[in-house]
Amino acid sequence: MPRPSTAPTTSDERLRAELVALLRGGHAHVATADALAGVPLDCINERIDGVAHSLWDLLEHLRIAQVDILDFTRARGGPAYTEIAWPDAYWPDEPGTPEQWQATLDAFLADLDACVALAEDPSVDLVASFEHAPGYTVLRELLLVADHNAHHLGQVITLRRYLGCWPPESV
Repeated sequence: MPRPSTAPTTSDERLRAELVALLRGGHAHVATADALAGVPLDCINERIDGVAHSLWDLLEHLRIAQVDILDFTRARGGPAYTEIAWPDAYWPDEPGTPEQWQATLDAFLADLDACVALAEDPSVDLVASFEHAPGYTVLRELLLVADHNAHHLGQVITLRRYLGCWPPESV
């Protein structure tokens, strides 16, 4: 198991380092970027009997949910946040194109980097309640991102196995 390059010296630094590790994955399960690496573009819309979603559906859902949580967190639940309709707005309506796949993958990974940046920023109080959403904290929201991503990335890997495109060449 990889160790941090510099050991955290305070409880706050330790919490932030562990949160980043959870967001990135790679300890108890496949790293986030690796789960999505090397997907053959000709199989992104394939469906398997008994499986509700395609790889495209799952990636686009991951992107939408993650950016929604990120937007809510950045707004601290305040008026700058606009809620989207559950569940319809969280899933794509149409099959994706190879161009959409790449754009969505890039956006998902960039938003994950933004979540990591929040976790690493010592000026962000991870446990302060949001003024407009009591009981909600940056820590709670970043844990939600990690949990949601891990759930659906497990589905991605399972579906990739069924489709015969796991493991990717790069992993």
